[in-house]
Amino acid sequence: MKTHHYIFITALLFVIVFYDQYVGLNLGILGIIYAVLTLFRTPGKNKTRTLYILFATSILSSIAFAWFGDFPSFIGVLSSLLLLGYKSKNRRMKVLLLVPVFIVNCCTSFCRFFSFDEWLPKKNVSGLWQKTFAFILIPLVLVSVFFGIYSAGSNHFAALFTDYELDLNIWQLFCLSVLGFFIAFNYWNYAVEKLIYKNNHFLDNEFSKDSRIPKATYSFLDLGAERMSGVISFVLLNILLIFFIITYNYEQFYEAVKTPVQLSEETHERVNAVIMSIVMAILVIMFYFKSGFNFDPKAGLLKILAKIWIFLNAILVVSAALKNYEYIINYGFTYKRLGVFAFLLLSLVGLALTFIKIQKQKRNIFLVNTMIWYFYATILVCSYINWGGFITSQNMKRKDFAANYHLTSINFSEKALLKYADEKNDQKLKKTLQDKVKNETNKTFLSKVMYYQTIQ
Repeated sequence: MKTHHYIFITALLFVIVFYDQYVGLNLGILGIIYAVLTLFRTPGKNKTRTLYILFATSILSSIAFAWFGDFPSFIGVLSSLLLLGYKSKNRRMKVLLLVPVFIVNCCTSFCRFFSFDEWLPKKNVSGLWQKTFAFILIPLVLVSVFFGIYSAGSNHFAALFTDYELDLNIWQLFCLSVLGFFIAFNYWNYAVEKLIYKNNHFLDNEFSKDSRIPKATYSFLDLGAERMSGVISFVLLNILLIFFIITYNYEQFYEAVKTPVQLSEETHERVNAVIMSIVMAILVIMFYFKSGFNFDPKAGLLKILAKIWIFLNAILVVSAALKNYEYIINYGFTYKRLGVFAFLLLSLVGLALTFIKIQKQKRNIFLVNTMIWYFYATILVCSYINWGGFITSQNMKRKDFAANYHLTSINFSEKALLKYADEKNDQKLKKTLQDKVKNETNKTFLSKVMYYQTIQ
């Protein structure tokens, strides 16, 4: 099939699965179709291990959305399919450039649509296709557009058509057609501008041979002075960080017990301070270990001091994680407290990658290129697992369990709450849950969220 076939088929499927439907199972089905068609369309040279992994994650993300239908699973589907489509055409292009490519294509799609020679066949091999496009599709689009314009300008004109009983929402059909075509057109026919292609090599992880020569970064500071500046800076920063870790842990674990509100505020403030400290630590290392400075044979001491600082920052992260765990033990699980663990884990990953950057003499962009994939993995983990069910089932073991909070503020907690209602013989809670599940199960097939179909 040609590009235009993929565009029109998926645009038509979009209208079919979303017409008069809520977003639910239909988006999961459409995501799977997009993923399968993308793999089928990808040339053999681009079918790399990365592409197959992205194909698998696209399928799993689509299933996750069909199961949960929430915002994290939507982000999982969107990011997976965008990465899959991007890598199917450009296996060597860096993922960091996906965002500018996506923005440029959305902004230029209107102009590219009228460049028919770029996406429609230059020579029609089928007379039926030529006649369909010329005699039906183009006139139908023009009539639909002007019908909307004239209907808005004249009530009598609109009444000529609205007085007839027709069980078809023309406006919804038109909007879905435009949106479906816009998505399909930009997915199957996106273009990478030459300027973006030319800048792709600037995002390589490895240094070129020409840039491996040690040289000073600034004209007013020679290489020896810059090296010594780094040694002095890291010695002082290590001493400062050791004192901070001591005082930080003393405040967290040895000071008098405080109220839950005070503990909550201090925990979040300290975690934010730790995360900012890690970000600044990585930036400082990126400042000193850039360009040919990585290959300075006399920078051995500087590298050792930088690695010690990375290790001390890792201890700081572990200290914050232990405090967050203690907070959870005392007051239960919430989305924010689990999110703290996620941020701290990503901080540890960032520190580990910084260590690898120094050890393997990678460019600074290596950290960005690699961290993007870990952020993507975090999105997938958030979308695949029922964290609301986990939070509710764990907090149910506590004596201070607040059922109403978990009913209103925690997603997908219905299974655990029904079990809790049966154990406590809480008929009011059980009735509320049953009504909510009934509303979900009564939706039409394509609008269903499969999680609720598994609740008895």
